[in-house]
Amino acid sequence: MKILKQLKINPNDMKVYETAFTHTSYANENHVVSYERLEYLGDAVLELVMSDYLYKNTEYDEGKMTKLRAHYVCEDALYEYSLKLGLNEYLKLGHGEESSGGKYRKAIVSDIYEAFIGAIYLDQGFEKAKDFIYSSAIPFVENKALSFIKDYKSELQELVQTDQRTIEYVMISEEGPAHHKTFKTVVKIDDIIYGEGIAHSKKESEQKAAKNALEKSVGKISES
Repeated sequence: MKILKQLKINPNDMKVYETAFTHTSYANENHVVSYERLEYLGDAVLELVMSDYLYKNTEYDEGKMTKLRAHYVCEDALYEYSLKLGLNEYLKLGHGEESSGGKYRKAIVSDIYEAFIGAIYLDQGFEKAKDFIYSSAIPFVENKALSFIKDYKSELQELVQTDQRTIEYVMISEEGPAHHKTFKTVVKIDDIIYGEGIAHSKKESEQKAAKNALEKSVGKISES
């Protein structure tokens, strides 16, 4: 696998990297394991490394660090990291997902960045996974590259936090086949629905719900 040579990774278990690029559509058609569990693991490693970096390299308070971390681990950011590395070129997709452009679908391309981190962590250990994140994601933090990232959830949180009001994201529906699910989420402020979002990942549906709330209800929110 060319990407491993580029990153100077000498794999102990090649299978774990193949799994990192195996979408559920391919897994279902070929009766193999998908990247979902690796994505879960990689997500946790990424959040820890990003949190550690911000704590050690800034003097920001908890709120600012939390907001920055959210910017750099959101779906849009992971999509950029993944595309820059060309990780999507290694994707194994089912026939339907392949023909419908799944190789460039944001939810999928962002997922494999986290799955790849999970694979490196399992195969090479934490320090190697940390090195990978430092080479692929941290430069964006250091260069303050935020132009491609829009974190609507953080914006909405900022708008209401001064009043100590509660924000809750509730997934109200999950439809479609396993490899191409659609999630619908509403955002509630003090139990009142202010926006909704529909997307092919839970994270993106939450961002769209927050965006919808900001676009439609910013006056109502601030006046409530």
